[in-house]
Amino acid sequence: MGEVRAAELPPTIKVGTEGVYPPFSYHGGAGNDLTGFDIDVMNAIGENLGVKVEYVETPFDSMFAALESGRFDVVANQITFNDERNARYDLSDPYVETTGVLVVRKDETQIKTIADLKGKRSAQNITSNWAEVAKGAGATVVPVDDMALAIDNLEQGRVDALVNDKLAIRNYLATKPDAGVKVVAETDDVSRSVLAAKKDSGYLPQLNRAIDELRADGTLDTIYAKYFGAEVKQTSTWQIMKDNAWPMARAAITTTIPLTAISFAIGMVIALVVGLMRMSRQPVVSGAARLYISFIRGTPLLVQLFLIFYALPQVGVKIEPFLAAVIAFSVNVGGYAAEIVRSSVESLPKGQWEAASTIGMDYTTTLRRVILPQAARTAVPPLSNTLISLVKDTSLAAVILVNELFQAARTAAAPSFEFLALFGMAAVYYWVICLVLSFVQSRTETRLNRFVAA
Repeated sequence: MGEVRAAELPPTIKVGTEGVYPPFSYHGGAGNDLTGFDIDVMNAIGENLGVKVEYVETPFDSMFAALESGRFDVVANQITFNDERNARYDLSDPYVETTGVLVVRKDETQIKTIADLKGKRSAQNITSNWAEVAKGAGATVVPVDDMALAIDNLEQGRVDALVNDKLAIRNYLATKPDAGVKVVAETDDVSRSVLAAKKDSGYLPQLNRAIDELRADGTLDTIYAKYFGAEVKQTSTWQIMKDNAWPMARAAITTTIPLTAISFAIGMVIALVVGLMRMSRQPVVSGAARLYISFIRGTPLLVQLFLIFYALPQVGVKIEPFLAAVIAFSVNVGGYAAEIVRSSVESLPKGQWEAASTIGMDYTTTLRRVILPQAARTAVPPLSNTLISLVKDTSLAAVILVNELFQAARTAAAPSFEFLALFGMAAVYYWVICLVLSFVQSRTETRLNRFVAA
């Protein structure tokens, strides 16, 4: 059956990868393009098969959820072969084999072997094979997003150790020769890195044939030497910040700000409708509004993002990343702002309604001409806070593949490990955006209060 379906290999294969895991998958070079060992291997496989390769950058914790929901066809991100994964997914033949290493602080003297992890705290990506190694040794696994953050937590004393790929650790130590960590042991088992696809995808015969041919003609060895045989060049912190200042600003201008503006505008429409429903005397109408507000305020925004982006495809509803983020943020804003709208309207004297009624205004006209203009003055400060919070909340869109400001900073920090400089620069960008919004809020309040009697 697999051989029959193999002929249906798509002309463009979408490949899931992190983009923040050097030297396997990261952004680097003059154009800050996606590069790395896994990327070069996948490009070579695509050329061998005569198909185009398109990459979808995805956080590792979301990688298999995105694969299951059809966001891409194949995962190329140092996926380690194990029996559990093999039972659930199509796993290719290995394209590189390595071992894991145990990393501790330089001043650590008690942890010398994997067995010494028992009772210790080990920083691991919880969906990786190395987390299972640490857990199997009796360690308490502390979840982290990626290897660089795990090492950062280790250096700061928040954890006792970590287990990770020997090649990745070698690259880190070459990039950061002054790092306060050391390798004390290797794992016994060999780690075999494979490509992963959905079960019964039909891709394995072609992928395996390509891997065999690339190994036979020496292409895999050449790619390996490129990333693990050459000396790593050092770049100054200021140069790294200079190189990434515009890409991060561009992400803010083209994604973060539009995402905020569109979501807030739609959210305000939802808030107005739900807020008015909440004040309805009809139990069914007001009850529906209460239920909506309760659900939105009672569930984390991150969960709402995952439900819309990763869960809905399982029932046939597949939404593109930016649109999914807009929907999630809009309904979230609507749930919170609805109560602001309701309280602002109800704060007005009931005589306003009665006066409008005596001169013949209907409900809609009264809202538009009398109630909402006065309520806006009261609503501006809390709604401005909601808008400013939304600017910062857009950073969560990175988990559903939206390349906004935070993801741009994360991508920039991955190959250099300059977290303080690059995340600090991202914080300044967010701060500047919020300062502008605060200025607009102040001006709006002044304008609305201009004709209010003291």
